[in-house]
Amino acid sequence: MMKRRILLVDDEVAILLALKAILEINGFEVETATSEREAKAKLRTSAFQMVITDLRMEEDASGLEVLRAAKKLPNPPVVALLTAFPEAEDDWRSEGADQLLGKPMNTRELLRQIESMLVRQEDTRQRTAKAVPALAASAASPRKGQGRVSARKVSTAEAR
Repeated sequence: MMKRRILLVDDEVAILLALKAILEINGFEVETATSEREAKAKLRTSAFQMVITDLRMEEDASGLEVLRAAKKLPNPPVVALLTAFPEAEDDWRSEGADQLLGKPMNTRELLRQIESMLVRQEDTRQRTAKAVPALAASAASPRKGQGRVSARKVSTAEAR
């Protein structure tokens, strides 16, 4: 099985290295970036299943800029925002983040949340991949008694 790739972004090197070690010990392939600019460059040149970015780095909006760049990709990764002040952050979901992670964090809880996000992302991709061909097939063949082609919504059960 291929290792799942995570881009870890934080301007605090101690936190970056500690998280990198924890994730690698638990079987993830991890690349790091210490700035918004470095993270965006890595997003342009490599594929990641997940991005974990500090919300506030060199500028207050740096983490959100990394999030936006990741979500514009053809196959956008899951994105979690890392913050020391989770109660002060309320617009993270509307920005497109999948999860808000508080610093400092319990290692076991962090790994549980990462695994959960990656599983949800894979489930969504598989459902989408199965639904698209089914929709195309149903649109291409008319139903009995109908002279025209019509697309219909494919339920999750039909897509499997």
